[in-house]
Formats: sequence, C-alpha cells, structure tokens
Amino acid sequence: MAFSVPPLRPVIDRTDPKPSPAREPLWRHALGECLRGLRHERGEKLSETARRAGVSPQYLSEMERGLKEPSSEMIAAVAGALDVTLIDLTLAVAENLRSAQSSSASTGATCSAAYALAA
Repeated sequence: MAFSVPPLRPVIDRTDPKPSPAREPLWRHALGECLRGLRHERGEKLSETARRAGVSPQYLSEMERGLKEPSSEMIAAVAGALDVTLIDLTLAVAENLRSAQSSSASTGATCSAAYALAA
C-alpha cells in the first residue's frame, strides 16, 4: 500500500532582496513530512503515535514540522510506532529528497518505500 506526501518545499530566504535559486530541503524537513504522511496514512492522531513511541505529542509535532533534529533513538522509536523499519524510513526520505531535487514542481513525491515492506 503506497501513500502520497506533499512535495518538499525548497528553502527560500525571504530576507534576501535578490531572488536566489531554491536550496535543497533539509533532512529534518524531509523526515518530518514522511513521518506525518505515514501517520496520516494510518489514520492516527498525533497523540496516539506519540504515546506508542514514548515521546510527547509536542515533540512529535516538532519532528513532523522539521523543527527538531531528533536523535537516532527518537527516529527509531517513532518509526517503530508507525510499524516501519529504519531502513524503510531512510529509503523513503531519500526517495522524497531525490524527487524534490529532480523536479521541484513534482506532485507525486511519495514515501512508498516505507510502506512497501511494512504492508
């Protein structure tokens, strides 16, 4: 079973008076979007996933929004709560980053690698 996540948005410095080319998204943003996509695919509330992962809902929310640089232990805990392996999650994030890099206008970025083996 595959699901779609919104394409990654390039980081734009709005304080720079002259436009610059879009920069590559940060890993934490790609990870967060993938985690949120997996959680939504499962139809879970933030609090449900956070409880199973052993993290606070606020922390998980910050992870999903790309505001935290979570430790590998935190990433593993959330991945486990979402029933995906670290390798599947890592592949999904890498796929999402590759899709964003190859076409910033892409509308079909997915985390299907995470769900392919988890299903």
